Amino acid sequence: MTALVEAPPQRGLATGAAAVTVLLWASSFVAIRHAGTEFSAGALSLARLGLGSVLLGALLFVRPRGVPRRAARRWPGKGDWPLLLACGLLWFGVYNVALNEAERRLDAGTAAMLVHIAPLLIAVLAGLGLGEGFPRQLVLGGLIAFAGVVLIGTSTSTGRAETWGVVLCVTAAVSYAVGVVTQKPLLSRLPAAEVTWLACTIGAVVCLPFAPALVDEVRSASGSTIWWVVYLAAFPTALGFTTWAFALRRTSAGRMGVTVYAVPVVAIILGWLFLSETPTLLALAGGALCLAGVAVSRRPGRSR
Repeated sequence: MTALVEAPPQRGLATGAAAVTVLLWASSFVAIRHAGTEFSAGALSLARLGLGSVLLGALLFVRPRGVPRRAARRWPGKGDWPLLLACGLLWFGVYNVALNEAERRLDAGTAAMLVHIAPLLIAVLAGLGLGEGFPRQLVLGGLIAFAGVVLIGTSTSTGRAETWGVVLCVTAAVSYAVGVVTQKPLLSRLPAAEVTWLACTIGAVVCLPFAPALVDEVRSASGSTIWWVVYLAAFPTALGFTTWAFALRRTSAGRMGVTVYAVPVVAIILGWLFLSETPTLLALAGGALCLAGVAVSRRPGRSR
């Protein structure tokens, strides 16, 4: 199977979109820290995905005049729906609920180490299932970045890991990886914004059983916390997942998976700036390893 060969302009666009995604997804950790004090895991997931779906739908269906006809939306075919359902159910639905609940049981360091099994799983699944293979620089970069995540996790872990919390984190990681690999083929046939909207909507539907809890918690939540939820929906979800899909369409799933190893590094910086959480020297060393691994994995390799 022929591997994807990126043209220089596409690499530039994909890199920019990936950078936006990393920044927004890292900021979500700060937002979740605030919103999670007044919203339960399921209610927060439903609020984030439901509002995100509304915002994405508004952008998708209100198309400005002058947009070329070839850029118009296309409805998925029958063969696309199994992949869309898998992506929406696993990545948007199961991943969000499992991770939100896991972070109530585990410290941030342990959760980070467990969830960041996902990029390695993405590389393996994409190499086997999408024919991307295992380029040397991707494997090396992934291992370097994962070592960085382990250092970050070790520096912030309390050493206490509840079994159910570990199971939830691993569930989130597997859901994340399978969701990305099922999304990749869709992006060759459908616009990135449409794939993101449909998957987000499916995830919101999956979370509908949490609607009664969400109604109760919105009534008692403070205005600032509700604004944090709106931020989560508008930026890390609606915009962040769209820029992710845009970048994924223009590069390999394995390479994009390793790129998210930069998220913990940016999250550390944002936590220091906004939450006064001073990182340890070990966490800084781990962050440097993460960035080094991402840089190695993003190096263009030979076309095959």
